[in-house]
Amino acid sequence: MSISPENLNTPPAIRLSQILASFSSSTTSIEPRNSSQSAISTSELADFLNTLSDSVAEDPENAQIENTAFEVLSEIYTYISSTSIDQDVKDALSFELPKAVARFSSGSKRCIDVCESIIDSFIATCSPRDMLSILCEALDCEVTVYNSCQYYAIIFSGLAKVLTIIERRHFEQVKVAIPGVLKVLKSISTETDNEDADVEDLFSKTIGIASSIYTICVKLEGKDNEKIRALFGLTILQIMASTSVCLGHAISRCFPLVLQLYQYLQYCQLPYLNLIAGGGVDKLTSIVLQGMDDEEDFMICFSHVNLGAALAVVWGQMSNEAPLAAEMDLAKVKDELKSHQTERWQAVGLLRHIFLCVNLSWLIKKHAIQFLLDIMKGSVPDNSYDEHEDNSVCMLSLRASLQAVQMVIMYASDRVIRKMAFDAFKMVLADVLARERFDILVSLIKHSDSSSMIAILLDLFREEMHKECRRRVANGNGFPEVKYLESQNNVFWSVQTLELVEFILKPPQGGPPILPENSDAALSALNLYRYILITESTGKTNYTGALSKENLRKSYKEWLLPLRVLGNYTLVGYKCFSREGSSESAKQRKGKPSQGYEIMNVEECRRIRASSEGLVHARGLLCMVCFLFAFISACFVL
Repeated sequence: MSISPENLNTPPAIRLSQILASFSSSTTSIEPRNSSQSAISTSELADFLNTLSDSVAEDPENAQIENTAFEVLSEIYTYISSTSIDQDVKDALSFELPKAVARFSSGSKRCIDVCESIIDSFIATCSPRDMLSILCEALDCEVTVYNSCQYYAIIFSGLAKVLTIIERRHFEQVKVAIPGVLKVLKSISTETDNEDADVEDLFSKTIGIASSIYTICVKLEGKDNEKIRALFGLTILQIMASTSVCLGHAISRCFPLVLQLYQYLQYCQLPYLNLIAGGGVDKLTSIVLQGMDDEEDFMICFSHVNLGAALAVVWGQMSNEAPLAAEMDLAKVKDELKSHQTERWQAVGLLRHIFLCVNLSWLIKKHAIQFLLDIMKGSVPDNSYDEHEDNSVCMLSLRASLQAVQMVIMYASDRVIRKMAFDAFKMVLADVLARERFDILVSLIKHSDSSSMIAILLDLFREEMHKECRRRVANGNGFPEVKYLESQNNVFWSVQTLELVEFILKPPQGGPPILPENSDAALSALNLYRYILITESTGKTNYTGALSKENLRKSYKEWLLPLRVLGNYTLVGYKCFSREGSSESAKQRKGKPSQGYEIMNVEECRRIRASSEGLVHARGLLCMVCFLFAFISACFVL
C-alpha cells in the first residue's frame, strides 16, 4: 500500500510513531479483521522505509537525511526488541522489514549496523526456516539501490547467522540458500567496479556463509553428512572462482579471502591431485545430485566449479601460504602429473577454464601457464599408449584446451606471457602421437577465425612435416624404391596435407581467400605448398600426391591463378589510394578515361589501405605465386 500524499509531508519521526501505534491497536482490537489491519500497517511501514531509503541513496552526504534515517532505524530496532511486542506482529514485520532495511545500504556505517541488528533480532525470535525463505527472497528481488554490494552484504550477514540455528533438514535448507548467494556473486563479479571496497566486504560475508555451512557439517559429523559436505565443497570452489574473477586484479585484497577458503579443501576431500586431475568435482557433483529431480536447474549456479578447482591449484602456484593452509604439497602433485599421462591430460583440460575466462587477471593466467609448463617439462610418455587406443574423449579435451591456449597467445598484451603460452602449446601438442597431433592441428586450423593464428599453426604443421621427413630418411625410408606406407613415420606426408592447403587457398565457401584480411594464412599456405613441392621433387617421392599432373593442373588453375588476380587487384587498391589525393585532384580526374585503378570506389581502397602490412603481404604473396607458377611449369616441361 502506497503512502498517501498527506503522509509524505508528515515528519518522519511522527509518521513512524503513527504506523507503529497502528500495530498496537491491531493487536488489542476485538475486531475479527485485526490481522488485515496488521498487514496494512506492515505494508505502510515498508513503503515509508523505501521512500526514506531512496532519499538516502539520492543524497548520501546529506547529514540531516542520514540522521533522520538513523533515528528511524533505531526506533524500529527498539520497537521490535521490546518484550511487550506481540509475536504475531513481529512475524508479520519479519516478512517485509529485512528487505526494506537492507535498502539503507547507501547510508552510513552506523545505519548499516542498525539494519543488521534489526535482521538479527528477527532471526533470534522468529522461525529460522521462515527467515531463511525471507532472506533468500530478498536476494532474488531486483535491487535498484545505489550500493547493491552492501545491500547483499547485509542479507548475507543474516543468512550466515540463520543457517547455524536451523535444526532439521540441513541439506534441504542449505540447498535453498546457496543458489541465490552464488547467483549474486556471479552477477557482482562481472558487473561491479572491482575497486569498490564494499565488494571485498561482500565476499568476506560470503565466506561467513561458507563458515556457517562448515559448522553444520561438523554438527552432523558421525551422521549421514556426505551430501551436505559435497554441496559445501562445490560451494567453496564456486566462491573461489567468483572471488578470483572479481578481485584477482588486486592480489593483496584477493589472496586473504582465498586463503580462508583453502582451509576447507581437505575437509571436502579436495586435495590438489583430486582437484586438477582426479575427478574430485565430478565425484562431489554425483553425490549432490543423487535423488534430485531438478538437477539441471540446480547445477546452473555451479557453472564455474571447474574454474574454481583449477584456480585452487594455481593459487598454490602463486603463494607458498596456500599449500600450507590446505596441508598439501604442490611439488609432489607436479611430479605425479609428469609421470602419468592420462592425469596430465586431465590437468590440461581443467586449466583451459582459466585461459577462457575473459575477466580473469592476466597475472593469474600467467601462473596457470607456468603450472602447465612445469608439468609438461620432463614429462614421461605413456609407453602403453598407442595409436590403436580409443582416446577420442581425451583428444577432444586437449583440442579444446589448445584452443584456449591460443586465446592467450593472441590476446595477452605481455610478450612474455605470449611466449610462455606458445611454448606450452607446443609441449602439449608434442605429448600426443603423430596421428592425433595431425588431427588436432588440422582441426585447429579449420576452426580458427584468425588469419595470423592459422599462419602460426601452418608453420607448426610444416615443422612436423620436416621432423617426419628427417625421421623417415634416418630409418632408410627416404630412398626412391621404398614404397610409401601409412605408418607412424608418414602421418603428415599424406594426401590430407594437400587437402589442408586447398582448404586455405580455395575455401569451401568458394573463391580465393579474402585479401588482405587473410593474407597471413594464404602466404603461410603457399609457403607450405612450396615446401611440399620442393621436398617431394628433391626426394623423388609423391607421398602427398602434389606432383601428379592432375593436382599440378588443379593447383595452377584453381588456387594460383585466382590468387594472382586477387593479389594484383589488391595492389591496384593501394595505387588507387595513393593516387586519390585531395578532393581537388579527384575532381580533375572526373570524366577522364579509366586507367584501371578507378575501378575501385574510395571506401574499398581505404579498406585495403587500412592494414599497414597489407602491401608487403600482397607483394610477398605475388612473389610466391610467381615462384610456384615457374615450378609447376618446369614440372610439366620435365
